[in-house]
Amino acid sequence: MEELITTQKLNPHIDPVLHIWGWEVPVYLFLGGLAAGLLLLGAISVLRGEDGRPTAQRLLAAVTPLLALGMGALFLDLEHKVNVFRFYTAFVVTAPMSWGSWILLVAVPVNLLLVAATARSVWPGSMAGLEQRVPALGRLASFSEPRTRVLAWSSVVLAVAVGIYTGILLSAYGARPFWNTAILGPIFLVSGVSAAAGAIQLVSRSQGERRWFERLDVGLLVVEIVLIGLMLVTMLSGPLQTRQAATLVLGGPLTVAFWVLVLAIGLLLPLALETWQLRGARLPAFLAPLLVIAGSLIFRFFIVEAGQMTGWIAY
Repeated sequence: MEELITTQKLNPHIDPVLHIWGWEVPVYLFLGGLAAGLLLLGAISVLRGEDGRPTAQRLLAAVTPLLALGMGALFLDLEHKVNVFRFYTAFVVTAPMSWGSWILLVAVPVNLLLVAATARSVWPGSMAGLEQRVPALGRLASFSEPRTRVLAWSSVVLAVAVGIYTGILLSAYGARPFWNTAILGPIFLVSGVSAAAGAIQLVSRSQGERRWFERLDVGLLVVEIVLIGLMLVTMLSGPLQTRQAATLVLGGPLTVAFWVLVLAIGLLLPLALETWQLRGARLPAFLAPLLVIAGSLIFRFFIVEAGQMTGWIAY
C-alpha cells in the first residue's frame, strides 16, 4: 500500500508525524491475535484428545466473543461506518484487508461448530441442562460431534491464518518502513499464541496443566525474542529508510519504550519468571501470565506507533 498526501500540515495528526490509526487498531490486532492463539491451542488439544488439559478446549468458547470485540474496535476506527458491508461484496486477492475480512467471516462459524462438538465432553453437566431447555443446541452438538476432527483441523488452519494476518495487515503497508518486513506476520502469530498460553494459565485450576503451558510459553517467548531480533537485523541491512526506521529503537525516541516496556517487561521478565517457576520457585501464579498478556498488548501498541513515525518522505 502507498500513501499520497496533499496537505498544508495544519492537522495534529500530521505534525510532527503522520498518524492515521489510533488505539482501536492495536486493540483489534491484540484481540485477534489472542483469539487466534486460543483457537489454535484449543484445536490442537482436541486433535490430541487431551482430557488432562481441558481449559484449552473450554476457552474455545471465548474465541468468537474476542473476535467480535476486536472487529468492534476496528469498526470504531472506520471513517465511513455505513460502508462496512462493502468488505463482503468482493474478494480482492491482492488486498490483505479483503483476505482478513473473509478469513474472520469463516473462522467464526467454524469455531462455534467446534465448541458445539466438544461441549458435551467439556461441560457435561451444563450441556445436559441446556439441551433440555434448548433442544436446538442438542441437535447442533449431534451434528458437530461426528465432524470434530475436520472442524479441529480447519480451526488450526484458520487460527494460523488469523494470527499471521494481523501482522501481514501492517507489513503490506509499503509506505511505512518499520512495518514493511515479512517477519512481522510470524511475530504476531507467535505473540498471539503466547498470550493465549498465558490466558490458559490464568484460568486453569490444574497444576499440571499450568506447568505444561508454562513450558510451552517459555519456548514461544524465546522464539518471539529471536524473531524480533531478526526483524531489526533485516531492517539494518536494508535501504536507508529502513535503517532510519530501526534507529527509532536504537537510540531514537522509542528506545526506552522498546527496551523497557516491550523487551524487558513484556518478554524477558515473564520468561525469567516462568523459567524460575519450572525450576521450583514459588511465585504468584498469576504474575507471569499477566505480564505475557500485557506484553502482547503493549507490543502491538508499540508497533502501530513506531510504524506511523516512519515513512519514505518527510511530511
